[in-house]
Amino acid sequence: MTTTTHDHHDDHAHHGPAKGLARWLFSTNHKDIGTLYLWFSFAMFFLGGVFAMVIRAELFQPGLQLVEPAFFNQMTTMHGLVMVFGAVMPAFVGLANWMIPLMIGAPDMALPRMNNLSFWILPFAFAMLASTLFMEGGAPNFGWTFYAPLSTTYAPPSVTFFIFAVHIMGASSIMGAINVIATIINMRAPGMTWMKLPLFVWTWLITAFLLIAVMPVLAGVVTMMLMDIHFGTAFFDAAGGGSPVLFQHVFWFFGHPEVYIMILPAFGVVSAIIPAFSRKKLFGYSSMVYATASIAFLSFIVWAHHMFTVGIPFAGELFFMIATMLIAVPTGVKVFNWVTTMFRGSLTFETPMLFSIAFVVLFTIGGFSGLMLAVAPADFQYHDTYFVVAHFHYVLVPGAVFSIMAAAYYWLPKWSGRMYNETLGKTHFWLSFVGVNVTFFPQHFIGLAGMPRRIPDYAVQFADFNMVSSIGAFLFGASQLLFLFIVIHTIVAGKKAKAKPWDGAEGLEWTVPSPAPFHTFDTPPKVD
Repeated sequence: MTTTTHDHHDDHAHHGPAKGLARWLFSTNHKDIGTLYLWFSFAMFFLGGVFAMVIRAELFQPGLQLVEPAFFNQMTTMHGLVMVFGAVMPAFVGLANWMIPLMIGAPDMALPRMNNLSFWILPFAFAMLASTLFMEGGAPNFGWTFYAPLSTTYAPPSVTFFIFAVHIMGASSIMGAINVIATIINMRAPGMTWMKLPLFVWTWLITAFLLIAVMPVLAGVVTMMLMDIHFGTAFFDAAGGGSPVLFQHVFWFFGHPEVYIMILPAFGVVSAIIPAFSRKKLFGYSSMVYATASIAFLSFIVWAHHMFTVGIPFAGELFFMIATMLIAVPTGVKVFNWVTTMFRGSLTFETPMLFSIAFVVLFTIGGFSGLMLAVAPADFQYHDTYFVVAHFHYVLVPGAVFSIMAAAYYWLPKWSGRMYNETLGKTHFWLSFVGVNVTFFPQHFIGLAGMPRRIPDYAVQFADFNMVSSIGAFLFGASQLLFLFIVIHTIVAGKKAKAKPWDGAEGLEWTVPSPAPFHTFDTPPKVD
């Protein structure tokens, strides 16, 4: 009897909470894994940012000064790949891991071991991708969209490692998505019906279905590339009966839903933050759910708007033009609902709210330039110019990245138990806000004036706007170091957060009377 008790205690001593490195390596805890994802994406955000700084430094003035054109092309490729697959997507998966179980009342994610695996394969994938920079022939140099035959017939030897890295990232995404779906469907608290789910949970559920639908398509297209490069097939080689345009169709059938994978969770984040700082319920909850679902559906039938200039049939251009414009409708519904949520709310402007409002305004600008690009005949002029660069950066930087920053500030007190420094947070916001606009707004102009993208040199008439753009980029990049400082300072030395950190924000208690009903506006107030 005594031996069994002793064994039991001994066993418990060995299998208690893991300490140090083991805690992180073997963790099946959704909070730890969420933290790992968030720190990993932060690291990738800085790596991708360094690549962007090289690009903007080269474009600071006309002529070739810093880097070889070949290396410039490697930078544009690596910047895009690292930011999309390394920074934005893992950040949202980290937010999902941290918040979904808490929001639905689940003890953890449904598949905790797979959760651990889906994270830990990522550092290896990106280490392999980054290592291509040191290989003979250099890193991939064919753009983040890796169009064949540039990525097959004319590719550097490192393309094989790139293909393997993409496969691993895709496997990670699929596992993460399966986990999210299994968790939300099976582990909601009793009474939490579908239309009671927080919107962040809804947006992630829909995003997870998108991931499962399109990640295998990406795997397929890189496998076809691998076959073309090493096994003598000709999927994308016209000489062998294949077609380079086939590559574009398969890539963009993945690539277009992918951009919605990067923005739908952002919608969820903003839909949590704006009501909190407006002290009001979200306006039009069910319409937000239906809008999210319709955006996800439409994202599958617009892929060829990336291909207006390759010579698709007129009927095809017409269809893809109209389908693309249709996406503006549910998106407009969302923007309307966010603005209406703020309307006559008791607003305060803490850092998460500032990032969220900037998200709504600047994401809408990106949406309008997207509508311009959707007009097929006009797109012949815009295509492959800096106007496209301005458009998708307005969607992805103030869109995806700002919402991730908003989420970090909003939930950091919950994650760490400590409060960040509000003054520093606001400083970070304004530096980022100014930096982003100074960087990307002028690119609309140089794009409309005809400056092509992905080129390390340019005609002298584009010099002024490029210099402005580069200065903005250096400002935005440098201000992220402040963000890093804020996060570390909060975790290490932040003041203890209150149980409900946003209740008394700026001294504004929740006991404030709710805004007066609309009819009180009908008669002017009495004046003594």
